[in-house]
Amino acid sequence: MTATTETAATNRRTWLYLLPVLVFVVIGGFLAFGLTRDPTVLPSALLDRPAPEFELPPIPGRDDHGFSRADLGGEPMLVNVWASWCVPCRVEHPLITRLAEEEGIIVNGLNYKDRAEDAMAWLKELGDPFEYVGWDIKGRAAIEWGVYGVPETFVIDRNGTIVYKQVGQVTPRVINEVILPLIRKLREQ
Repeated sequence: MTATTETAATNRRTWLYLLPVLVFVVIGGFLAFGLTRDPTVLPSALLDRPAPEFELPPIPGRDDHGFSRADLGGEPMLVNVWASWCVPCRVEHPLITRLAEEEGIIVNGLNYKDRAEDAMAWLKELGDPFEYVGWDIKGRAAIEWGVYGVPETFVIDRNGTIVYKQVGQVTPRVINEVILPLIRKLREQ
């Protein structure tokens, strides 16, 4: 074997030993990056963009005009996506009601894939904090809003722009640390 051939063979062996180490380092880097991210935050392409166009009828039995894009704006508000069959929706509902009643925040609802009689019974039992509720029986409006599941809550500014999205149940911590400060800031603008 010549010196050149020996050097080439040594280089190949070195790369064969280094390849698993390099793969491990790359995978470890991706995992380390992933661990620095908050798993409760899901990206939304709609943040800082106008809410989508939609027009939903009212829940049969509820006396309003339903809920549409035209109902957004004027002042900061919440849009809460809920369903009677959703256990976390039931848990968060007193908090949503408190925001409407005690904080004076306009809350509109998007009732997701629910039977009308179940939704109306739920509102009668737990209270109805919503100014308007749209009945999204097929879930098409929720798709336009980028809803992953229920519950989800959106903060809308005075221009009808989505400025915050809470995926999952609203908690007292989220209300006190995120939603209320954001609504106050939006009211001052």
